[in-house]
Amino acid sequence: MLLENGAKGLGVAAANEPARQLGVTEGLAFTDARARAPNLVAEDLDPVADAKALAALGDWMIRLSPLVAIDGTDGLILETTGCDHLYGGEHAMMEMLSSLLQRNAISHQLGLAGTPGAASALSRAAPGTCLKEGEEQAGLTDLPVAALRLSADAETLLRRFGLTRIGQLYGIDRRALGRRFQSRSAADAVLLRLDQALGLRHEPLAPLRPMPLRSARLNCPEPIATSEAIKIGLEQLTQEVCEALSATGIGARCFLLTAFRSDGSRSDIAVKAARPVREPKHILRLFRERIDTIDPGFGIDLLLLEAHRTDVMETSPMALSGDLASTDMDAIALSALADRIAARLGEGAVSRVQPRESHMPERAEPQARFDGSVPIPAIPSPTAGPRPIRLLPSPERVTVMAEVPDGPPLRFIWRRVPRTVTRADGPERIAPEWWTHIAAPQTPPALGGQARPWLTPKMDPRADAAQIAHVRADLEAMLDAPSEPVKLLPRARDYYRVEDASGRRYWLFREGLYGDGRGGPPEWYVHGLFA
Repeated sequence: MLLENGAKGLGVAAANEPARQLGVTEGLAFTDARARAPNLVAEDLDPVADAKALAALGDWMIRLSPLVAIDGTDGLILETTGCDHLYGGEHAMMEMLSSLLQRNAISHQLGLAGTPGAASALSRAAPGTCLKEGEEQAGLTDLPVAALRLSADAETLLRRFGLTRIGQLYGIDRRALGRRFQSRSAADAVLLRLDQALGLRHEPLAPLRPMPLRSARLNCPEPIATSEAIKIGLEQLTQEVCEALSATGIGARCFLLTAFRSDGSRSDIAVKAARPVREPKHILRLFRERIDTIDPGFGIDLLLLEAHRTDVMETSPMALSGDLASTDMDAIALSALADRIAARLGEGAVSRVQPRESHMPERAEPQARFDGSVPIPAIPSPTAGPRPIRLLPSPERVTVMAEVPDGPPLRFIWRRVPRTVTRADGPERIAPEWWTHIAAPQTPPALGGQARPWLTPKMDPRADAAQIAHVRADLEAMLDAPSEPVKLLPRARDYYRVEDASGRRYWLFREGLYGDGRGGPPEWYVHGLFA
């Protein structure tokens, strides 16, 4: 049995069937349970671990239905609409699910009905019962009111009124039932659960995973355990999903392949595209790089392929010739190439440069994730010099060994390697963006605990000793008071293109000018590399 701390002390939270036969049930005090069965084995309840295990079981149940939701703290709800025919009907699907859970040593109680509330009530109070749509009212009549997933206070209050069965709530006037509760919200909660179970009100479900717009599944008569068999199954699923997408004129940006193993575990691999696609060859090419990562274990008995992030595809006729095309770049071919690179090197391996107006080179061309659109080329400034092919993520400081005041360094050390400059070109001056560094003027600190005018270095010769002592105290207080950090103004940059003795070309810049009054001596940085 499992124990938890409650308002009345340590009590029984859950008990298995042998403990129930000895009279140990949920809600019983731990001392009473020990008195009835001294040899019982008890452990503390771990709600966090139980929630994780329930969510993992729900993910595994996606093999049967794409919509799986959590029901309380100990149950799952599966939407079987459109899935039962794959298993021979509702009763056959229920039997198959029961045998599947038994093979994995998972204790369970199943119930099937036309509403989530009725199915939850049957699984808790009448396991194994199947109700067709419209039979909820008759099928729930003899079940206890606790099966409606009510709060403990609501159950206690209903028992005090002598209402212990769900059927007893049918003939009671709703207004009269509401008056028996202390608050309107408590009465509305009971009526809401009753209406949801009977199908009078819709009960929204929060699925563990978003519902795919298109999906296809392949049941394997015998568990498969080779990559070649997985590829064959994936080809069949991809063709089926793409035909469904083409019928509605849409494509998908994400495809998720889930392999359900016979031992109850699962393995997922996903591929993403920059723009919506529905070409089977392209999708299979993306999966080809990752199929080997699926571990079949003791065998895979179900494959599921889902299409997510669907959108309308952009279709346009091809130009008769390259001269008539609106652009020299094929956006579809470019997106396909980016998808293959991302599938091999990982998500985020392909990015694009988004031009932005800025004087600073590192801000003028920020990188963004490639979204399938044709990159807009940056318009070079007519006064800007050549730019390197590779720009470093951030400028790296160098140590100058031989410096020329108005020119590039003769020797410098970068990444612990000394380099001798043989040729140089420049400078190209880039002024700082002064409008991004405007700061409000600061008020001088107060002296002597109150605001005073700034002292002038010239003292009145007629001042007495008391005035001089007061001024001296103010000066000492000003010197001892903590000062705010000085904000240095931005400095201009002089860029040079230099070449070392080995033929390597660098894009260097000197930050600051000699005697500009904006800091110490200038500093040198490497910002890019030329081909």
